[in-house]
Amino acid sequence: MTPTHSTTSAGITRPRSAGSDIALVAVFAAMLAAFAMMPPVPVGPLGVPITLQTFAIALCGMVLGPWRGFSATLLYVVLGLVGLPIFSGMRGGIGVLAGPSAGYILSFALYALLAGLIARWAVRRFSGMKLGVVLFLGGFGGSVLLNHPLGILGMSINGDLPLGVAAVADLAYWPGDIVKNILAASVAVLIHRAFPDVLRRRGVSVESVSAGQAQAAK
Repeated sequence: MTPTHSTTSAGITRPRSAGSDIALVAVFAAMLAAFAMMPPVPVGPLGVPITLQTFAIALCGMVLGPWRGFSATLLYVVLGLVGLPIFSGMRGGIGVLAGPSAGYILSFALYALLAGLIARWAVRRFSGMKLGVVLFLGGFGGSVLLNHPLGILGMSINGDLPLGVAAVADLAYWPGDIVKNILAASVAVLIHRAFPDVLRRRGVSVESVSAGQAQAAK
């Protein structure tokens, strides 16, 4: 029997197609826009809103991996900057980069990239609750290392706030980020359980083919 590229007990996987990658990028970019339409909650001295965007961005990275997650988020940001009203509060256009949310918006694609790198590493090694914990740490780590620092810088520059004051204002977003990353990790675990090939690399490894041939020869 000739081995195929579908998933078998020998560990052979069906290659991902470029078309499926493009479709996933488009679907997740649309999901980001949908979550941005939910009513924002302005907080802090500059009114930078709490939104569900960071939940969707973390989910992009955790489910799609680094480069497709980055691409989906970058597509969303670019479409917003060229004028589509898909940022929070139904805003769009290059003018948002003059507002206090600019740093957060510019961090989105990098945030998804880092969460995706951790996710791609984690799904090959863990499952269940352990996978959920690692995905949460990757998502929240990306928020702490990228989303919050760039957001603080944007508030300081565009809002004319001292960095210290902007950093204190940013603390209001931390509890929500923790909750959103817990939810994103939980949803991602369910998706990876239902679709275990979603983060596999395109193509079939030499080891997998050899194992399949050995199994077929028996």
